[in-house]
Amino acid sequence: MSKIVVIDDSKFMRNLLTRFLESAGHEVVSWGDVPASELGDRVLEQDPDLVITDFQMPLYNGVVVTQVVRKAIPGLPVVVLTASHDPLVIKALMLEEVSHILHKPLHSEELLDAVRGVL
Repeated sequence: MSKIVVIDDSKFMRNLLTRFLESAGHEVVSWGDVPASELGDRVLEQDPDLVITDFQMPLYNGVVVTQVVRKAIPGLPVVVLTASHDPLVIKALMLEEVSHILHKPLHSEELLDAVRGVL
């Protein structure tokens, strides 16, 4: 069983992702926006196998999350969820070498296939 951290400012989305992932046998810890200064420590405390994050949140975006997570735990896979098809957003995520980019609206099988591929 893998441990996955889900970061999303939407409680609905956190609950939905948690349900999908737990039904596939993963342990899930989730939270909404936390200050970027606390993000790395929170990830370190959880010692996850994977982080799944929304791209656009009030305090920061998926690029910042990826940078902070990778500084805390180098090489930790990060999957980013986005509603954007903006080439600049996609390029920024690719430059950060995120493990996978999933576009919303999200389908459970697409999410689970990405998680299996990353892990």
